[in-house]
This record gives sequence, structure tokens and C-alpha cells, in this order.
Amino acid sequence: MANSWKFRFFMLMKLPAALFSGLSIKELETEKSVITVPFKWFNKNPFNSMYFATQSMAAEMSTGLLAIGQIYQRKPVVSMLVVGMEAKFHKKATDRTAFTCNDGAAIANAVEQAVITGDGQTLVCYSIGKNQSGELVSEFWFTWSFKSKKK
Repeated sequence: MANSWKFRFFMLMKLPAALFSGLSIKELETEKSVITVPFKWFNKNPFNSMYFATQSMAAEMSTGLLAIGQIYQRKPVVSMLVVGMEAKFHKKATDRTAFTCNDGAAIANAVEQAVITGDGQTLVCYSIGKNQSGELVSEFWFTWSFKSKKK
């Protein structure tokens, strides 16, 4: 997924708004992911800052890629779904913003528990958005649900 052309093709097929917004993977490891999004005309709101939905999309992807990494080709199949979101906006996003999630280990544990117990598991994942100066722009909390399709 971290391969640039494969990631762009994935976004074109599954998440075209993410492609048009310019989301890109800066870092993707088992426990951490960093997604960046530029400030450009397509992402702009009337207040000359980045639209909140664009920030939400990048923040969600920073948590979601870690989750996809845990469920990819897993047997039994595990489904995932965002069931809640909370956000705080601290500063206007007026340049490239990086969204970082460090919850990979917690996601792996939740997926494993879903498989072991057969019960759905929920987990709140945190993503922090910072501008190029390292200033806090926004914070997001996504509640993910994981459920094993065990028969």
C-alpha cells in the first residue's frame, strides 16, 4: 500500500475524493502511520483554510490504514467500520498538514480479540494533525468496530 502508484490506484478505485485532495502516505509501519494532505484550491473553505472534511479524511486514513494492515487476508475474515468520530480544531490549516496515528498495537490487539472471542470489539484511535511548523492544527478520535466473520 505504501507504493505510490498502487496507493494512488487504490484511491482512484475506492476513495476518489482522497486522490483529488492529494492525500499521501508519508510513513506506514505496523504501529504508526502518517498521512499528509496539501492545502490547495480543492481542499479550501471560504475562510481560506483547509476544509474540515479534508482534515477528517486524512485523519481517518491515518487510523484506517493501520486497521487494514491488521485485517488484510486474515482468516477468519474481520470486518471494520467507523462507528464514531470526535474532533477538535485548534488552528487554521493553511499549509501541508500531517496526521499521525500511533495506535497500531492497540488495533492489532482489538482485531485479535475479535477473532478469539467472536465478539465485536470497539477501539478509539487518536490522530493528531500538525502543520509544517509542527504546530497542532487538529485532533481526531475515531471509534472503530472490528467483527470476526467466524462461522
